[in-house]
Amino acid sequence: MAKDLLLEIGLEEVPARFVRAAMNQLKDKTEKWLADSRIPHGEIEAFATPRRLAVLVKDVAEKQADSNEEAKGPSRKIAQDEAGNWSKAALGFARSQGVEPDQFYFQELAGVEYVYARKSSIGAETAGLLPEGLSHLITSMSFPKNMRWGGYELRFVRPIRWMVALFGADIIPFEITGVSTGNISRGHRFLGTDAVVREPGQYREALREQHVIVDVNEREALILKQLDELKEEKGWTIAVKEDLLEEVLFLVEYPNALHGSFDPSFLHIPQEVLITSMREHQRYFPVLDEQGKLLPYFVTVRNGDLRSIELVAKGNEKVLRARLSDAKFFYAEDHKLTIEHANSKLESIVYHEELGTVADKVRRITAISETIASKLAIGQEAASQVSRAASVCKFDLVSQMVYEFPELQGIMGEDYARKLGESEQVAKAINEHYQPRFSGDAVPSEVTGAIVSLADKIDTIVGCFSIGIIPTGSQDPYALRRQAAGIVHIMLSFDFKLQLTELYDIALNVHKERGLKRSEADVRKELNDFFALRVKNWLSEQGYRYDVVDAVMAAGFDDLVQTSNRASAVAASTAEESKAEFKLVVEQFNRVSNLASKATTDTVEPSWFTESAEGNLYEAWLAQREACQAAFAERNMDQALQSLSSLKPAIQAYFDSVMVMAQDEKVRDNRLATLKGIADDIAQIADFSKLVW
Repeated sequence: MAKDLLLEIGLEEVPARFVRAAMNQLKDKTEKWLADSRIPHGEIEAFATPRRLAVLVKDVAEKQADSNEEAKGPSRKIAQDEAGNWSKAALGFARSQGVEPDQFYFQELAGVEYVYARKSSIGAETAGLLPEGLSHLITSMSFPKNMRWGGYELRFVRPIRWMVALFGADIIPFEITGVSTGNISRGHRFLGTDAVVREPGQYREALREQHVIVDVNEREALILKQLDELKEEKGWTIAVKEDLLEEVLFLVEYPNALHGSFDPSFLHIPQEVLITSMREHQRYFPVLDEQGKLLPYFVTVRNGDLRSIELVAKGNEKVLRARLSDAKFFYAEDHKLTIEHANSKLESIVYHEELGTVADKVRRITAISETIASKLAIGQEAASQVSRAASVCKFDLVSQMVYEFPELQGIMGEDYARKLGESEQVAKAINEHYQPRFSGDAVPSEVTGAIVSLADKIDTIVGCFSIGIIPTGSQDPYALRRQAAGIVHIMLSFDFKLQLTELYDIALNVHKERGLKRSEADVRKELNDFFALRVKNWLSEQGYRYDVVDAVMAAGFDDLVQTSNRASAVAASTAEESKAEFKLVVEQFNRVSNLASKATTDTVEPSWFTESAEGNLYEAWLAQREACQAAFAERNMDQALQSLSSLKPAIQAYFDSVMVMAQDEKVRDNRLATLKGIADDIAQIADFSKLVW
């Protein structure tokens, strides 16, 4: 027999950003507890609103599964003395397993006899396990921020106000912080009343009758359906940003979309400002035309029904008018700011106590940018634009608009710089040097912004590493992983002929002027290890097989464009249609590389060849080597791999007729040197021994 299980934790309003993770945590903990308790069950569903977290478990067995376990103890030699008496170790093992020593038996494992005990237990009634189990499950939950209330010791995301715990139609009795379990939930704060849940399967409908939609997916689908209906009716494009939709989803229990308007005169303000104000302050969805231009309308989602919806819309319009008036004021005030005055104010803003002010950072970005531009030989005019963009890239941080909306940094800088007479390249670079801002974001559109972006990101990474701030586990407060991934993306997108180690050197040389807190060698090693993971992740994200990635990374990754091209060439050769033929090539490559590792010199003397196959292989290698080296220089790794693959017949003939490890040391070393030269070329592409067939 089986019954359904329902657990609902009723809370004061939980911050929207915490709800989904808390819902998933409750589901995971429930599933783990049932498994650990040996209680068979069916599907587990999780529900959440701003005021509740819940799980519904189908077909929970009324009794634990019986247990029959075998436990391994100490070896027989340790468990018994010469007279056959049990040792302290054996008696301790018996106590730990809850058995008597006369229940022991011996079993051989890897030629050694060990003591074993078999523990059998009859499963307990599930109803008797649930009170303590569910109570501990709730109190063991963790959250990004906790609070205490009353005189209770429990720390929880918000105070618990009610709990529903049902096993079939029976209430599971327990109490937490003075709140006892029952079968009464609470409906919508204004539209509903208490909801009696007579058995778990009625949970959804019982709450729906009280204007609460507990199913997260159903609530999201309803919101999107209402937005689609508005779009169809009005002919609008409603900009639905995923993170805002997620927040709105966990702000409401009974969603109803509504729309309003605002004074079109506000549209002379950059639309990014208006959109940000609507999204961040009011949780509104902006309305756009077909060209993506902002229209003087907004859409929001009400936590309630359709009664007096026009009045609610008017109230939202009034609040938005005040918000947009503030934005209009800030925008007007910012136009009084000059770039030079703004930059001077950066001198008093601390970037990091060990890395100086924001003005210090700007000076470092400028120095790094100018060096990168010089190495890339982009031309004097372009280099001048890079230098100017770098020197003013942070000026908008002191503007009132960015102070109010930090996410507008760069966006406002571009707008203000353009109005203050900066060139189009410089204005765009002020905005684009923050790109990519997140995974999947675009890289800068022009080389000016790309170089300043590289400089900003590598300055942050090297600066942090130089003072011991290195990401560990999930901790990355300065988003160094994201910035390193951004560097990889930019360098590959622009095909920059710049090594990663050169980038480290440029930034380290600038930071050395203030004095490094840590050893330069240590910082450089940690940077290399850190970027290795970012490059490996990028290659994996491009869809390359794990063994192809490992093989290519083993050959180095300093030149990112060449690394990407090598991965592409190896992946193409290991594709299904060419796999069989290339496997034979790789077998020869690996034979060459394995023997070449024994070489003590790389000098080849053709006059010491004693077999025709030696000369044939050497000449074949020299014949293709010029083309191969040219392909390396041009980063044409398909051509380089093709050139080396053409050696397969000569290599095979060589191994068929030549004994490499000859007794004559001079002949042996000469043969190994030949193989080493070929192996060195092969190693510039990949370590082919890592490929899995």
